[in-house]
Amino acid sequence: MALNRDFLGRSFPPSEPYEVSRVKIREFADAIGDANPVYRDPEAAKAVGHPDVIAPPTFPIIVSLLDPGLADPDLGLDYSMVVHGAQQFAYTRPLRAGDVITTVTTITEIKSIGGNEKLTIETDVRTVEGELVCKSTNTIVEREAK
Repeated sequence: MALNRDFLGRSFPPSEPYEVSRVKIREFADAIGDANPVYRDPEAAKAVGHPDVIAPPTFPIIVSLLDPGLADPDLGLDYSMVVHGAQQFAYTRPLRAGDVITTVTTITEIKSIGGNEKLTIETDVRTVEGELVCKSTNTIVEREAK
């Protein structure tokens, strides 16, 4: 079914805080096959100007697509039919071990394309102190929406 256009422009409440830990950064780097030492070794990260290990650039995907608002049945999104269409991250600084972050997600586009529904969401990733670390833009497609 078509996604509910009443959700267009809707922002959801901030997520629960998520601690970016060295372990989670290393696990993510391992999962994507990136052996860069700045994701694992604090001394390597410090050698290039970071206070601790940093997260790979795509790390915020962990938190940016988990907003419970996207699971609101009134939106009408069938996750079993979703494919990932596009992803962008715009950073003000890298995520680093020790950051505690929250996200605020906003639905910025809902569009029918053939028999599919395209949904674009923007997620601000901020420290709990309010510092914007990055903005994530995700496009997902619900295939064969009825």
